Amino acid sequence: MVEFINIFIKSAFIENMALAYFLGMCSYLAVSKSVKTAFGLGLAVIFVLGITIPMNWLINEYLLKETTSIFGLDLTFLRFILFIAVIASMVQLVEMVVEKVSPSLYNSLGIFLPLITVNCAILGGSLFMISKEYNFTQSIAFGLGSGFGWFLAIIAIAAIREKIRYSDVPAPLRGLGIAFLITGLMGMAFMGLMGIDPASITGH
Repeated sequence: MVEFINIFIKSAFIENMALAYFLGMCSYLAVSKSVKTAFGLGLAVIFVLGITIPMNWLINEYLLKETTSIFGLDLTFLRFILFIAVIASMVQLVEMVVEKVSPSLYNSLGIFLPLITVNCAILGGSLFMISKEYNFTQSIAFGLGSGFGWFLAIIAIAAIREKIRYSDVPAPLRGLGIAFLITGLMGMAFMGLMGIDPASITGH
């Protein structure tokens, strides 16, 4: 349990997908104009990462690796295709649920909801999981933590952008210009956490 919490904290705060690795910047900047839409997309990303990373771990361990060891066929080149297929199916499920439950949110998110499929933060999460050699339980913690970290990042930038509308921002920086500056400052703050050992936070 302690290891689960450590990985969750590390992936959410210390190695934040958006603010430490700057993955998923397209939808991060485009949908962060209001907290409502940012909240909806953030929850969708948590769900997709939390489901696809463990599923892709199972595919990698029990399909790709097992096939290689039993039949001698190296099918790891199919990793990208299979990972993206899993991600696409989960995003399709999220899209149908959001359209049914909240049509207004579905319309607000527009094309950026289906674009989660090609969001580099989602695929990056599965590839990081492989490179870090996590087991199944660790991959669940990593998926949920990564999604939660991205959720915090987009909520934070959306809240700031809502407030900054009433500020006297220089004309050349209005819109994406000031958003890039704020993201850079937030990224510097989060990268300052990289020297922290999660075990010291949990006391183990």
